[in-house]
Amino acid sequence: MNSHQLRQLFTSFFSERDHEVRPSASLIPTDPTLLLTNAGMVPFKPYFLGDEKAPWKRATSIQKIVRTVDVDIIGTTQRHLSFFEMMGNFSFGDYFKEGAINWAYEFCTESMGLDPERLWYTVYDTDDEAREIWVDGVGVPADRVQNGGRDNFWQMGVPGPCGPSSEIFWDRGEEFGEGGGPVDGDEDRYVEFWNLVFMQNIQDEPYHVIGDLPAKNIDTGMGLDRIAAVLQDVPTVFDIDTTKRVRDAGAAYTGLTYGDSESGDVSLRILADHGRSVTFLIGDGVVPSNDGRGYVLRRLLRRAVRHAWQYGGAGLVLPELANATIDAMGDWYTDLAEKRDFIVDVVTREEEQFRKTLESGHQLLDAELQGSEGTLSGLTAFKLHDTFGFPIELTKEIAAERGVEVDAVGFEQEMSAQRERARAAWRGADHAVAAESVYRSVLDQIGLTEFVGYTDDHATAVVMSILADGESIERADEGRDVEIFLDKTPFYGESGGQVGDTGHVETETGRALIVDTQHVIQGLHGHRATVEAGHINVGQQISVSIDSPRRDAIRKSHTGTHVLHWALHDILGDHAVQAGSLVEPGRIRFDFSHFSQMAPEEVASVETEVNRRLIANSHVSTTVTSKDEAQEMGALAFFGDKYGETVRVVEIGDFSTEFCGGTHTSSAGEVGPLVLLSESSIGSNLRRVEALTGMSAYDHLVGMRSGLDEVGKMLKASPPQVPARVRDLIDKVELLEEELDGIRSRQRGELARELASGAVKLGDVAYVVADGQGLAGNELRHLALGIRDRIDGSSVVVMGSNHAGKGALVGLVTSDLVERGVSAADLIRGGARELGGGGSSDPELAQAGGPDGKNLPAALAVTSEVVEKSLSDL
Repeated sequence: MNSHQLRQLFTSFFSERDHEVRPSASLIPTDPTLLLTNAGMVPFKPYFLGDEKAPWKRATSIQKIVRTVDVDIIGTTQRHLSFFEMMGNFSFGDYFKEGAINWAYEFCTESMGLDPERLWYTVYDTDDEAREIWVDGVGVPADRVQNGGRDNFWQMGVPGPCGPSSEIFWDRGEEFGEGGGPVDGDEDRYVEFWNLVFMQNIQDEPYHVIGDLPAKNIDTGMGLDRIAAVLQDVPTVFDIDTTKRVRDAGAAYTGLTYGDSESGDVSLRILADHGRSVTFLIGDGVVPSNDGRGYVLRRLLRRAVRHAWQYGGAGLVLPELANATIDAMGDWYTDLAEKRDFIVDVVTREEEQFRKTLESGHQLLDAELQGSEGTLSGLTAFKLHDTFGFPIELTKEIAAERGVEVDAVGFEQEMSAQRERARAAWRGADHAVAAESVYRSVLDQIGLTEFVGYTDDHATAVVMSILADGESIERADEGRDVEIFLDKTPFYGESGGQVGDTGHVETETGRALIVDTQHVIQGLHGHRATVEAGHINVGQQISVSIDSPRRDAIRKSHTGTHVLHWALHDILGDHAVQAGSLVEPGRIRFDFSHFSQMAPEEVASVETEVNRRLIANSHVSTTVTSKDEAQEMGALAFFGDKYGETVRVVEIGDFSTEFCGGTHTSSAGEVGPLVLLSESSIGSNLRRVEALTGMSAYDHLVGMRSGLDEVGKMLKASPPQVPARVRDLIDKVELLEEELDGIRSRQRGELARELASGAVKLGDVAYVVADGQGLAGNELRHLALGIRDRIDGSSVVVMGSNHAGKGALVGLVTSDLVERGVSAADLIRGGARELGGGGSSDPELAQAGGPDGKNLPAALAVTSEVVEKSLSDL
């Protein structure tokens, strides 16, 4: 049974048992507490928590998973993977333990045909109910059901749902290790392939249960790769049909034969696993970067490249691995085939970039490791990271292969600036996690907020809750900053890049200014406010009004953003998709995927296309439909955005269709003009454009026109003639500057001759210390050089100047005097102090300056004394 047939068998089994078949969610989760989708239940978490009502009582899915907690050992074992598929069935308050256990056994023994004599089971130590169902209900031997301890209590590692579980194991036989069952036996012999989680509790930290979920749920997860190895009768997950195909591509590239050597096998397993991971991550919209999930991707990419590089294969390896992954798995994950060119392009660019520094970095690392005496310095690790693009984990891995440790403390010190940013990000993440429990408590008490802002700017609502500094209060008095929660609101909570609404709220006892509105939990609006007068109590009726002119400007910007996105997509290519946005009144900031700076012609074309579409004034319509129907309509959806089963789709004419919960104009023409202000890089493979819309754009154009008109009047030219007239003036100015430079040069020459002729003779040395008559620094230096060149023999020249209130000194000493111990820097040091500054240290030509130009006479007097003393001592 190949993997495709296994997927079909699993989904058909549960579909026949009234489970809604759901497609895999993106590897980029909407859950802010997770970096990547790491469990099959992640897309269903809101249903388990009761935050949202599940559209179905039962569901089944085959979920793409990426876990990197064990990435350092992947390749060194035959069972760990960073990418795998999790087949699961889920119940949202419907069936519970009995249904989950009986169906699991039926699927194992009847659908997959597994020998019951080779199946083992574990349960949580106190879960007598699950044990009884296995033994008395299903009829398995009692000695085949073992207590698994903490391993049989499932949790995500973050606050959220949890519960006891029961695991199913396959006994591979005596040749794989000691017997006795999965608890006491060898883990290579007893392979856990299905975990039945009885999701009934909630935790605030790992393994600390604080209560029960609103309903008893089922969350099961069967590792497709592990059970496929059993069904295909192959020894490891690296030998199943899908993984082996990628492993074979790695073998073809490196020339290695799997099974010939342990080191070669490790590299081939890494290429097989990482090849699949990077392909699916990029397919879901992750691009390589130096933080977050982009860093996870980059780390996997570069680790794979390094393992392939050391065997000297020709060309690039990542495109081969990506194509093999798509060929092996694109029959089920059809979007991979559709994005093949994009995926291959991304891995090609990343590998080419890393290979430019890989060999030189490896040479540095090899040399340092040879003389390391057991420890590689943090400075070297930092240089490898900063200059050669070696992730610190890769450096540690290579060092460990040689038995050398990396000075992590030293590396952290070198990375202090980057680490500070990381700590700030973690502080923000910690706050979000901590705040979630507070907001969830509010949600449990008051329920979701009804949003009426698509049609109304004003509403009468009820104050349901008030928070101050995370604490629930009953009354907010004048001057207090609080967060107000209502039963319904016209205030839009910041989402999808659109900023939150502002406005006013008023009760019979007080008034508050709403400075921001946030979705603190999906569907729960937090109104961040300052009480301006009186007080506001929980339970009061409240009149709420958004700032309507501001909302109108935001609508224009949001509709303009969709048209801008379409134009970028149309002109730059399908890869130019949204990576982030900020939609403000009259202003847009739009981030998108692109690999190079936009040419001026491309920027102009985008702006032209946008305004052409706006002028055409297409109708803007919104449709509320199911997510599946929206996708059939061709609506674009973006990673990081959260979509329920019912979604809102915004269509502009016949050219733009996007998932969007934001507020929009009713026609494109209402946006007014859109003016692009800038295009820039914000990171690896990410670009940003900023633009103005509506009256802000018009005011900008008026300002530019007024400035052009004013310049035209000065030049006595019409606006179209201004560029040519300015070019003529620039040419004339350049000619005049050349003439002026000539005059200044002649004047400096005359002054130099005059000062040189008056040089004071002290022994065999002539010296000049004089005021340069206000010359600027560069001209003062040329004057000093001119004086020196006009004095025969050994000489010292010091010139000073007070230019625009700032003092300057230039000291020159002929080279023969330098050899005799005279230093220009020493000669002007005292004068520099008089000017309130310091100078350079060159002994032959030194310059100094300071803010106290008025003290130039004193500076020159001090310098003269130093010069005379220095020359007298020769």
